[in-house]
Amino acid sequence: MTTSSHSSFIIVGLTIAGKRFRPSDWAERLCGVLSAFGAEKKMRYSPYVSPINYKGEKAVFVNGRLYEVEPMAYRFVLHFAQDNDLQLIQDVAATAVGQNNPS
Repeated sequence: MTTSSHSSFIIVGLTIAGKRFRPSDWAERLCGVLSAFGAEKKMRYSPYVSPINYKGEKAVFVNGRLYEVEPMAYRFVLHFAQDNDLQLIQDVAATAVGQNNPS
């Protein structure tokens, strides 16, 4: 289960065997690890990693541009998926999942 070094991908909350990944808020927790507090003192998800719904399942979209900004963070989320045997949808366009490409 590998992906090219700069490709965007989706981590789906299902294992390769088809079991639902727990806890139910795993996507928000994973994205929260890479979040920051903005000027208004509210937490904001990274523009490169965000929770989404993929075919009715909790998922996380990872923009490939994250690798350019922070390669270790990119590898962290990729290894999270691999370590937990989660399904990866590779080479996904940001526009296909309703995400804007950060400038």
